[in-house]
Amino acid sequence: MRRIIQRLIAAIVLSIGIVAAAVGTSYGQDKVVRIGYQKYGKLVLLRSKGTLEPKLAADGYKVVWTEFPSGPPLLEALNVGAIDFGNTGEAPPIFAQAAGAPIQYVAYEPPAPKGEAILVPKDSPLKSVADLKGKKIALNKGSNVHYLLVKALEKAGVKYSDIEPVFLAPADARAAFERGAVDAWVIWDPFQAAAEAATGARTLADGTGIVANYQFYFSSRKFLDANPKIVDAVLTELSAVDDWAKGDIHAVAEQLAPSIGLPVPVVEVALKRQSYGIKPITDAVIADQQQVADAFFALGLIPKSIKISDVARKSGS
Repeated sequence: MRRIIQRLIAAIVLSIGIVAAAVGTSYGQDKVVRIGYQKYGKLVLLRSKGTLEPKLAADGYKVVWTEFPSGPPLLEALNVGAIDFGNTGEAPPIFAQAAGAPIQYVAYEPPAPKGEAILVPKDSPLKSVADLKGKKIALNKGSNVHYLLVKALEKAGVKYSDIEPVFLAPADARAAFERGAVDAWVIWDPFQAAAEAATGARTLADGTGIVANYQFYFSSRKFLDANPKIVDAVLTELSAVDDWAKGDIHAVAEQLAPSIGLPVPVVEVALKRQSYGIKPITDAVIADQQQVADAFFALGLIPKSIKISDVARKSGS
């Protein structure tokens, strides 16, 4: 038994050493910007366009890209220093800031309320959000749709405690939704558009009149303090890609479809519900995001009250 314990301790020590060496190597590489992206969005387009690399190479920087399945793990990677820059929806940064992550909001995309929705199967007896009382609802915990669910229930007069949230990643949630293990699914595009096309899923409510559904861009505080011009250069290239995207949605759909494994028409539907424009953070956006944070704190979803303005890089700063 003692030998087994000794071997386990040795293995743990070795694993810790490997992780520490990897992190140390990552931090030891000067002139690198590490960007976290999700399968869908402007950063995917920027990566596929390949315009950022030569731009930053002129300043001696290399770009390293890492894909994440959703916003919460992306911001956790930023928290532990594995990436320097990335983007998510409204809710993940609330949880990240409450956990002490050194995030800095650096830009946002305008509201896209139709780009997320509460879906039910096409033959579901549920006709309104009020009908969700006592039902099982699948969602990705801490994602932008978490806030949509909270506010939609509030508007319908249903307490959050009166539903049963089932926290699942999009792929697992889709499977649970299709086999009837949950009554509803709160999801964002392009998964939303894919479910509508493949299953005939009906929308009980999207974000219209309920939530803004912003997309935010973040840097780690450490990277932003040391490399503000590089962060600005990334945002400039993102704006250029955004300008191209909004002018030719079909071309964008054709470019994105193979990488996300969806038909071009489905991707086009999602892109038409997306917003365009990469904008600096404003007081109004900070106020909107503060409402999200306050709602989550009131429900006990985050352990402490937070101030969004503490981690926001406003225009001109």
